[in-house]
Amino acid sequence: MAGNSERRGAVRRGASKKGPTVGSGGRGRRALEGKGPTPKAEDRVYHVAHKRAAAAAKRTGAPAGGGRAPQRRRSGGSTEVVAGRNSVVEALRAGIPATALYVAARVESDDRTREAIKTAADRGIALLEASRTDLDRLTDGAVHQGLALQVPPYAYADVADLLEAAESSDRAPLLVALDGVTDPRNLGAVLRSTAAFGGHGVVVPERRSAGVTASAWKTSAGAAARVPVARVTNLTRTLGELRQAGLFVVGLDAGGDVQLPALELATEPLVVVVGSEGKGLGRLVREACDQVVSIPMGADTESLNAGVAAGVALYEVARRRG
Repeated sequence: MAGNSERRGAVRRGASKKGPTVGSGGRGRRALEGKGPTPKAEDRVYHVAHKRAAAAAKRTGAPAGGGRAPQRRRSGGSTEVVAGRNSVVEALRAGIPATALYVAARVESDDRTREAIKTAADRGIALLEASRTDLDRLTDGAVHQGLALQVPPYAYADVADLLEAAESSDRAPLLVALDGVTDPRNLGAVLRSTAAFGGHGVVVPERRSAGVTASAWKTSAGAAARVPVARVTNLTRTLGELRQAGLFVVGLDAGGDVQLPALELATEPLVVVVGSEGKGLGRLVREACDQVVSIPMGADTESLNAGVAAGVALYEVARRRG
């Protein structure tokens, strides 16, 4: 009966007044935040799509996750992808321990493609056919030309290894150090110039510097397989150690005291330090140099990027050395 106060639950208790409360003390915060977006089917371990992807990965050696091709290595990743016919062939020739060679369906066959496939087959590397879309995703949109090679992360050398390589050659040591160069394409260009003009290795700092990634591999046109790269914690300290080992340190900077054609140290054991295009050499690195050298340019050109500047300097050093 309406209005019957004797009915169970019909009486409003004094402590349950309607209206806003002071607060929940955070008890409802988690409920308001929710659980986030629903994971994809292949990312849920209990879903049949994940089980199918895991089975496919076991057969092909690719990572599970919807049967997708492995992605480029990020920070902390375990694999790297070399893209492009020249880069793939050079990596295979150098004996890089690759795990899989991806070939586009109906790829146009040429000498490089045939060599890559034959070398991979002879070495027991998995040959996997992939669509152009899969290769685009695998190489993160790089120009792959129908070939992509999955390789382990780049194994950096020690500075001592670079000096040993110089001692075993019949040429005076020639190293390149990069200060604040963050574009991996510039690093790739430096590696290519170092290989072309008789350099023995490249030194890069761990922080605020490009590493040997797929983009650097691509730009180097395979030179990354022939030129060792050492990664150091403190570039300034490493330059000091190289000076103690008997090498002269020459920095490239627009405000240098000596122009490149007048560099008398070119025939000596040398470290050429290249800074970033915008900031140039850092203050401490500049102070660690025996000489700071500038490249003569036309008045309308303000600066060169690191890859071009290193190539010009290394060419001049090689020319002076005969």
